[in-house]
Amino acid sequence: MDIKSFTSAIAQIAEEKGISSEKVLEGIEMAIAAAYKKDYGKKGQVIKAKLDSESGEVKFWQVKLVVAESMIYSEKELEALKAKKTEVAGEEGKKVRFNPEKHIMLKEAKEIKPKIKTGQELEIILKAQKDYGRIAAQTAKQVIMQRLREAERESIFEEYKSKEGQIISGIVQRIEGRNVFLDIGKTLGILSKEEQVPGEFYRPGQRLKVFVLKVEETPRGPVVFLSRAYPKLISKLFELEVPEVSAGSVVVKSIAREAGSRSKIAVASNIKEVDPIGSMGGQRGTRVRAVINELGGAKIDII
Repeated sequence: MDIKSFTSAIAQIAEEKGISSEKVLEGIEMAIAAAYKKDYGKKGQVIKAKLDSESGEVKFWQVKLVVAESMIYSEKELEALKAKKTEVAGEEGKKVRFNPEKHIMLKEAKEIKPKIKTGQELEIILKAQKDYGRIAAQTAKQVIMQRLREAERESIFEEYKSKEGQIISGIVQRIEGRNVFLDIGKTLGILSKEEQVPGEFYRPGQRLKVFVLKVEETPRGPVVFLSRAYPKLISKLFELEVPEVSAGSVVVKSIAREAGSRSKIAVASNIKEVDPIGSMGGQRGTRVRAVINELGGAKIDII
């Protein structure tokens, strides 16, 4: 597969995964640079690649830090550091161990770019190798797929992190031990035993409304913790059923809940003409009944 076809394929995958084209392009460029360095580069080199997503043309640069004599450790200083078993500072330190693959003297750098200063990076264009093809593409593909997975995880984490404290719908996918795993869209959420309602029974394929407790990042990706027992689940369900609550004219002041048995909620109105208890109940109790049904028949007292 040539570079152009390869980038088209990656763009298609990115679209399916809901990842921005900028992140995909950045991943491709970093992967191609890594593959180039592996095949043709030297130790210590910093290689940068720029991909034209329309033509498939790739350009390469070697990036060097511009330094002056005062920024470089002398041989005597290096020996002293070695004797003290002190690590030599990196680029962020005041001084560096000069490496011609990573650094360039200011005088030499000015011959290429007259206005450049110490501490800045100089990009030196490299010649693309004629045989840069199959092996590099394979290497790049592996790195790209990894970066796509990372970007997808980041996208999922950000999406569900923004939903903490909200209600979402999920479908029971499987039950492992005491944990129930729900399909909540782009990932699975965990309904632990502690967050389940006593007396509720869950089965694969069952649709549930759940409260998003928290979202945590782990080495295996984001984990979404869900709850059916959290008291705020009730107020959020009423937000869905009662326009006055979602609009803010009726406010849920407090909730006392015995999950699976009975709940008592205190409400108040911010508008004199609005009856908070009547609004929560709805015509012939339709609103409160919808919430009760979602909670498996548990009683709700509104005061």
